[in-house]
Amino acid sequence: MCGKAENGRLAIEEARRLHPDLIVLDLLMPVMNGPDAARALKCLMPSVPLITYSAFEDGFSEQLARLAGISVLVSKRQHVSVLIDKAGGLLHPTAA
Repeated sequence: MCGKAENGRLAIEEARRLHPDLIVLDLLMPVMNGPDAARALKCLMPSVPLITYSAFEDGFSEQLARLAGISVLVSKRQHVSVLIDKAGGLLHPTAA
């Protein structure tokens, strides 16, 4: 099952409704940005991994995302397969 939201506040509502295994957010979204939505989602669903898929790839954005509870940052400049691989790694970690 997959949900989609146009802004951070709607993303939180969708997550409450769908109980996802993984959430992908952008850093820059209307109404509520990605880091603010991530902090709220981490309070509601602390075990659900969060990925940021964003055009921003500077050190400040990465630090902001990590402080908000986002597990992985993927640049939109990378092939979408990178996002899929990172999501798979969070959902199905291999034993070390």
